Amino acid sequence: MAIFNQGDQLPKQDAQTTIITEGATLNGEMKLSCNLYVDGEFEGVVHSTSTVTVGKNGRIKGDIKAQKIMVQGIIDGSLDCERLEILSSGKVHGKILTSELVVEAQAEFSGESHLKKSSDVKVDKKVSKEEQEPKVDTK
Repeated sequence: MAIFNQGDQLPKQDAQTTIITEGATLNGEMKLSCNLYVDGEFEGVVHSTSTVTVGKNGRIKGDIKAQKIMVQGIIDGSLDCERLEILSSGKVHGKILTSELVVEAQAEFSGESHLKKSSDVKVDKKVSKEEQEPKVDTK
């Protein structure tokens, strides 16, 4: 699988995005079902069922659990997600647990990274009996 630099492409912000702007500083715990975009500073815990994006001026210190995490700024802490993208200006320091890890050229990562096992990933697909049985070619 090849990963190509997609520039500074970030998810489009819409009405379903919580934004922490540059200059803002927040502490605490956030539980979100929408996207989060951080260009300011946040210290604490983030739980999101969607995407957490740390902009170029953003910094998060703490634990993040989300579906997807995109980093252009700095994260210090533990990350648990299905997909983590550390973009070229991004810096991640800490512990990572993810199914997919993308690190662009010039990005920084220091710490531990662990790949989620397939048993950790929930799959909603039902397997038919025919798919469960091995097929043998008798020719």
